[in-house]
Amino acid sequence: MKTLYHRLLLVIAGATQKELAKYVRYLKTEDQMLRSKLPRRVPVTEKEKAKLVKFGSRLGGALEDLVTIVHPDTLPLDSRVEASEKEADIGRQEGSAQNEGRFPPVDRQTRPREQLGLHPYHGRTQKLGITPPSRNTVKNILREHDLDPGPQRGEGTWDEFLKVHAATLWQCDFYAKRVLTMKGWKELYLLVFLHVGTRRVFIAPSTFHPNDAWVNEQGEAFLKHAADAGLGAKIVMHDRDTKFTKSFDQKLKDAGVKIRKTAYRSPNTNAYVERFLQTLQQEALDHFIVFGQQHLDVIVSEFVQHYHEERPHQGMDNDVLVAGETPSTKSADEDPPRDVVPVSQIACRERLGGVLKHYYRKAA
Repeated sequence: MKTLYHRLLLVIAGATQKELAKYVRYLKTEDQMLRSKLPRRVPVTEKEKAKLVKFGSRLGGALEDLVTIVHPDTLPLDSRVEASEKEADIGRQEGSAQNEGRFPPVDRQTRPREQLGLHPYHGRTQKLGITPPSRNTVKNILREHDLDPGPQRGEGTWDEFLKVHAATLWQCDFYAKRVLTMKGWKELYLLVFLHVGTRRVFIAPSTFHPNDAWVNEQGEAFLKHAADAGLGAKIVMHDRDTKFTKSFDQKLKDAGVKIRKTAYRSPNTNAYVERFLQTLQQEALDHFIVFGQQHLDVIVSEFVQHYHEERPHQGMDNDVLVAGETPSTKSADEDPPRDVVPVSQIACRERLGGVLKHYYRKAA
């Protein structure tokens, strides 16, 4: 057997590249024949696997065409594990000696001289041929210099615009819902206005035909609602949907409202009302097959009342938006709230057949 291998090695050593490829194809064919006569799974010991890893890691992408005993993904994975274990051993040895962590101290020249934010600083150091340190190291450096590691904020930014105008800023958008009618499936449209400062919403009654007359009518209803609720309306943002007609914009401008249109394909700039539409859909509308216009209006009306008076909002310190008539067992002058409340003191109010639930403490 030993002599046979020696002869094979001598033949391969003297072969040209084309001949070598022929030999490989022959050996693969022979291997497949032998493999077909073996059990479906061939057990491999750790020692044997180590040999496969040793030689297979040097073949790169060609490994997938050659390996047959184990799955192709096994060997690269084992190679990575082996390499990572070696790196970890080296890191532990160096760390025990110097205790400097994974990265060496950052040179003073790489420290920031301007407000860039985390990701731009990371990118610029790499562009200069400097291996960037970890994200946490960059964050710590920026904080040491009183710089915000997040996106740039300040005068002229979108974040600053929203904060300054939140008290008088509204965002509006259309929402389409397929409903079942006597004439088959049709689309009903809602026009939603959201006040950014308080997250309170005004939703116009639905329509099958959001034409110019209907949109103008809802614009007037919105202005009346904003005035009655004591919520300023100096700026109204909407996207470039053609249902927002010129006459709609003009009607709001005549009332002293500035119209701000979002950029093309940029829903994030209208994110507050977009997020509300997602909430309306996921928490209410997705649970129903809506039968007609009146059915949709009832669902939306119930949800809006729940949204304003019963649902806690993370963006508003988990508080409700409007103080409702929900009873409470304790007044502000009595004992502070307890961590554990007896189940007998908890009541539940349901809306829309139990889709919306509101839990509260019973009055004493």
